Amino acid sequence: MLILLLLNRSPFQRQHQIQNPQNMNKVELTVAVQKTLDSTKADAERAVNAVIDGIKLGVKKTKTVQLIGFGTFKISNRKARAGVNPKTGAKIKIKASKTVKFVPGKAFKAAI
Repeated sequence: MLILLLLNRSPFQRQHQIQNPQNMNKVELTVAVQKTLDSTKADAERAVNAVIDGIKLGVKKTKTVQLIGFGTFKISNRKARAGVNPKTGAKIKIKASKTVKFVPGKAFKAAI
């Protein structure tokens, strides 16, 4: 059974030793970047953090970050709405809020 599971894993998963094939965390992403760049783990971690920080800053300043071939991060406004407290069943008001949405690009969709 274990052999069948190992054979069904993609080369990327075998190469980078992904712990959970359904989710990739930041550490696993850093290891993948390290191996792709053939650099140190510290350099790869700085690169991953720089990209994440750049996206955060870009979305905060311009409300949209578009990476051609990958996708777009943009701010979306949620309207105020009525909700229900799951413990008590009482109706509550949920304030308007902002969230970030990711819309995958055409090339990214095609790669999946």
